[in-house]
Amino acid sequence: MSRRTGQRGSVFQKNQPTWNSSAPAYGRFWIDTPGDRKRRTVALGVCRTRSLARQKLRDYIEENGVNDNALFTSNTTPATTFGEQAEKWIASLPTRRRKPVKPATIHGWRHAFDKWILPVLGEMPLAQLSNAALKLLIDTMANGGLAPKTIVSYSLVVKMVVASAVDDEGEQIYPRKWNHDFVGMPIVRKDKQPRPTVTEAELTTILANASARYAPLFALLAVTGLRIGEALALKRSDLSPDCRLLHVKRSVWHGQVQEPKTPAAVRVIDLPETLAAVLRGYAEGRPDFLFSTLTTNRPLAQRNVLRALHDAGVRVGFHAFRRFRAQVLRRARVPEDLIGLWLGHARRTITDLYAAGLQHDFAWRCEWAERTGLGFSLVGLPWATNVVPIDSRQAA
Repeated sequence: MSRRTGQRGSVFQKNQPTWNSSAPAYGRFWIDTPGDRKRRTVALGVCRTRSLARQKLRDYIEENGVNDNALFTSNTTPATTFGEQAEKWIASLPTRRRKPVKPATIHGWRHAFDKWILPVLGEMPLAQLSNAALKLLIDTMANGGLAPKTIVSYSLVVKMVVASAVDDEGEQIYPRKWNHDFVGMPIVRKDKQPRPTVTEAELTTILANASARYAPLFALLAVTGLRIGEALALKRSDLSPDCRLLHVKRSVWHGQVQEPKTPAAVRVIDLPETLAAVLRGYAEGRPDFLFSTLTTNRPLAQRNVLRALHDAGVRVGFHAFRRFRAQVLRRARVPEDLIGLWLGHARRTITDLYAAGLQHDFAWRCEWAERTGLGFSLVGLPWATNVVPIDSRQAA
């Protein structure tokens, strides 16, 4: 491509032996296609002189990027379908140097491809995938009843696949300017998104009906706001000897231990004495994982834990416990710095960075943990031994 100096084309008039200032003029130039070059003819209208016609053709060639390197690369790249590029892209995600993607995220995107995206766009040449194709996909997903947030997320995956096709210089082969109005991209209203949580009464029902094998896990989720993968990856060594400190170091997905979701997820959580007393009895004698299978000492499977949760009488997801804990912390007026630390949220402002040293103030953290309490009561539950009968709401 470095040897290509570009073209200016040629002009002519039909059935005119000499230039006719009142006859229409036409321009010819070459366009590159995969494996070949084709002649393109365009109408220039009436041009008084040949020089004016040549200038008009040069302007057309410039405006349409006929001599552009990116267009040449796009037009001469061997035809690749969207489905083929999607496979290359998704295979590169877990091993790329910058921001490798977690297996759980890849699993979700794979489902989006198989269920919605590939049936509509899979066989389409990547060069032809533009706003009209994205509009077709969005209409299909909307007619299928998908929520606006899901449609926006799946559309973003399509954009990332198209952008992943690059040349030897790292430039996009098929750069696109997406028109959200034309494609009908829905607007996500955060106040309309469902965010199910549990109430104190529902949590009491869960802890009363769940077996002694699962109930301590549900109580820990409600008091710490742990993600389910983080909770299932906990080991006895992650607890301090008095069980007042909980170190989050890893996560589990489909039985495989991995790094936590984000750097902020590696954290320390302070536990009130009420729960620490339960954990001391529960963790005693456990060799490795706190919540493990009976025979292999491997982490419990999420689907089995979810089944046990629904069998306890309340059909919610694990993230409902995390929202419950956030509400308890807000009601207790816990400082935002401490809420972010315990829940594993990233620092967002310069002030957050300046105040990062507060996480090392153990006495301050412990005081707030006791003041906040559980947000519910463990008294009277047969599996909760050594519980001190304190009303956490009064303590808060």
